[in-house]
Amino acid sequence: MTYRTTFRLGLLAAAAALALGSANAATLRWAGANDILTADPHAQNHQTTHAFLQQVYESLVRYDEKFQVEPALATKWEQVSPTQVRFTLRQGVKFHDGSPFTADDVVFSLTRAMTPPSNMMSAVQSIKEVKKVDDHTVDVMLKGPNPILLRELTEARILNKAWAEKHNSTKSQDYSAKEENYASRNANGTGPFQLVSWQPDVKVTLKKNVDWWDKPRGNIDEVVFTPIKSAATRTAALISGQVDFVVDPPPQDLARMKGDSNLKLIEGAENRTIYIGLDQFRDELPGAGTPGKNPLKDKRVRQAMYQAIDSAGLHKNTMRGLSVTAGAMVAPMVHGWSKQLDERAAKYDVEAAKKLLADAGYPQGFSIKLECPNDRYVNDEAICQAVTAMWTRIGVKTTLAAAPMAQFVTRVMNNDVNAYLFGWGVATFDALYSLDSLMSTKENKTAAGVYNGGRFSDAKLDGMIQQIKTEMDIPKRDALLGDALKLVKDEYYYIPLHHQIRPWAMRKGMDTVHRADDRPMPIWTTIK
Repeated sequence: MTYRTTFRLGLLAAAAALALGSANAATLRWAGANDILTADPHAQNHQTTHAFLQQVYESLVRYDEKFQVEPALATKWEQVSPTQVRFTLRQGVKFHDGSPFTADDVVFSLTRAMTPPSNMMSAVQSIKEVKKVDDHTVDVMLKGPNPILLRELTEARILNKAWAEKHNSTKSQDYSAKEENYASRNANGTGPFQLVSWQPDVKVTLKKNVDWWDKPRGNIDEVVFTPIKSAATRTAALISGQVDFVVDPPPQDLARMKGDSNLKLIEGAENRTIYIGLDQFRDELPGAGTPGKNPLKDKRVRQAMYQAIDSAGLHKNTMRGLSVTAGAMVAPMVHGWSKQLDERAAKYDVEAAKKLLADAGYPQGFSIKLECPNDRYVNDEAICQAVTAMWTRIGVKTTLAAAPMAQFVTRVMNNDVNAYLFGWGVATFDALYSLDSLMSTKENKTAAGVYNGGRFSDAKLDGMIQQIKTEMDIPKRDALLGDALKLVKDEYYYIPLHHQIRPWAMRKGMDTVHRADDRPMPIWTTIK
């Protein structure tokens, strides 16, 4: 065989391989009830937003399929001292605009995440300073020892310093102030997908980054996400083949989907707890009809509202079994959870709830507004409708205000709520993440209490949380986690309802990995 013939056959083989690769490549048409909130990686700690931005932006470390930490933009790390960790950066990585990834980008991005108005300070809460050693080495200097630093850093996404400076986006978008910046609508990461376009409430389009440093296991080269608020319309879109995948199929349609030979469902427990928060800060509760008083400051009132909720009824009738009744503010797969903690603090008892209200000085009850998202959690508005009726039954005359998550979350962050339904997933799989963000006294310059919408404050609890942050003795730390969660439970600072179970529904030819953090991974997804 001549060289020319061999060369020609080689070209034909290469062309055939390209054609085969092109034929195998697929578009993932994904639908869900709520849209992303922003493209800025440090502006919102919101799960749907994270699910997309982690395709575009990467962190120094990431999770594998079993949620164990593995290298990403850092190839290795060394504990130089209890408060100094040295990261060796991956070489040859490029941002989507072709710029090289260097230590300058890490120093810039982690500092940006640490700086208000960032909403991702929880991912860098223990960092004092980030120092460049050389172009491929950084030192992370800590305020104190941190046993879960790497797990926190999985959420600290890296963007290009020069790109942010060029586009006047050196500070995070101030989402709660309804600010817009270039980074809130555009992106420049190092991840497996590039952001092509985002039309809010219409469509998000991602395309495969052919220059990604790693290799995907699936065959997805494009992701098109369509937010579809209507449950019936989401179901119809999947059944008709307009979309391949629905991340939040309506519980009332699951039996129908299971009976469709063209569809399949995979389900699993999520690391998310659904709960109700209560305003325990203002001296007078707006609209309550209790001049000069805020009934929610009284533990007896909070307990009454807790005991008025029929959690078993919610589980059976509203959630159709897609929940695990909760007594604790963290789910079973979160470090710090225990079976004893997860038992209800007090049983459902309408008469006992009425007596507690009377003992607290509200025999005729009072009025309250319950605010709720209507496009975020499984049956979120239906849960609130049920709770509204249960509270009204004991004399807490409740009106419901439901709104899309994009509007609702701003009210929570701005402390403009009396009572509100929320869900909290634990990115680190460690209870400190919940304790610090939800239960610390709310500051405005750190991660402490960033989602403490009720603004309750407990100095003893704050002290315990500070101890947990730096305690390296695991048994001591575990005991502190349990004590802190028990204190929150005993004081009824929150009303946990249930831990969410999340089914994913898809076309039969799709294979993917179900995730407890409710973040689908296109790089682990194949469509035949």
